[in-house]
Amino acid sequence: MAILPQPSEPVATPVGQPGQETGAPAAGDGALTALPGLSVGPAPVSERPWMGLWRIFTLNRKAMVGMCIVGFFFLVALVGPFFIHTDPSALSNDVLMPPSPGHWLGTTQTGQDIFSQLVVGTRVSILWGMATGLVVTAISVLVGLCAGYLGGIVDEVLSLLINVFLVLPSFPLAVLLAAYVPFKGPLTVAAVIALTSWAYQARVLRAQTLSLRRRDFVEAARSSGESTWRIIFFEIFPNEIAIVAAGFVGTAIYVILAAAGLEFLGLGDVTVVDWGTMFYWAQNNDALLLGAWWWFAAPGLCIALLGAGLALINFGIDEVANPRLRSEARPSKRLLRQMLGRGAAAAG
Repeated sequence: MAILPQPSEPVATPVGQPGQETGAPAAGDGALTALPGLSVGPAPVSERPWMGLWRIFTLNRKAMVGMCIVGFFFLVALVGPFFIHTDPSALSNDVLMPPSPGHWLGTTQTGQDIFSQLVVGTRVSILWGMATGLVVTAISVLVGLCAGYLGGIVDEVLSLLINVFLVLPSFPLAVLLAAYVPFKGPLTVAAVIALTSWAYQARVLRAQTLSLRRRDFVEAARSSGESTWRIIFFEIFPNEIAIVAAGFVGTAIYVILAAAGLEFLGLGDVTVVDWGTMFYWAQNNDALLLGAWWWFAAPGLCIALLGAGLALINFGIDEVANPRLRSEARPSKRLLRQMLGRGAAAAG
């Protein structure tokens, strides 16, 4: 057995890792050695965890397709009306014309251009839908986190409120409230949907908060004298971002569909041009019986595409939150094995 030579005097080592020079990885204790084509070392400063999540999210095919679809509709909502020089409510003699170069999506029974109505109505439908989704998510977060963390009488009262709204059918209740509100318009529809749609997500967040309230990091923050609201929104809430984001996307889908349904029933302001009122006027003027399929097909296709895009984003959020669902995990492992194989062959 060979005896390794011992140094004549102790060698000073940095505090970080014994036997390792500053900036160089240790060769012992199972540490990886640098192989050709494989970079081993600390991640660059710019590669933070949130950058890694953003990279995973953008490399996900479902999420990318969903973001492209939703981004297109947002672009149309923001800049589209500036390129429309035709009044969407203007009447003309071109009655019930099918799609043509003069009218890309045809006309209505009163000669109104459907393409201009669709572009202008995109802004109202998307912006009000997303704003309502944010309000619903904010109510759900506030109620769910407070009920789960505070406990006691606060949890009992908020849980009773959540259970009451869970038992009540949300859309029929929204129809009933919208029918008796004297003021009609997008704001009324948004308020009615926000009032009837927050309970399910609040229930999910309450359950998640109950599982986090006794974790070590929460106990450490409580013992260090952190205030209750700081613990709720700076310690617990960041650990529920994935659930909140998925809930917001799902809520946005429901809000857009519910708003279109309420306006289709005539419970909104029918003088406002958006996707729901386009359905209302198409149904009110017997577009289906007259064979004017382009009148209701255009807004219906937009709602379907936007819902599909939001659903794909929701799937992408699930894959980011759960690494087992990531579709790009297998190609990455295969690439790593190829790199390790080339490195071993070069070393041999």
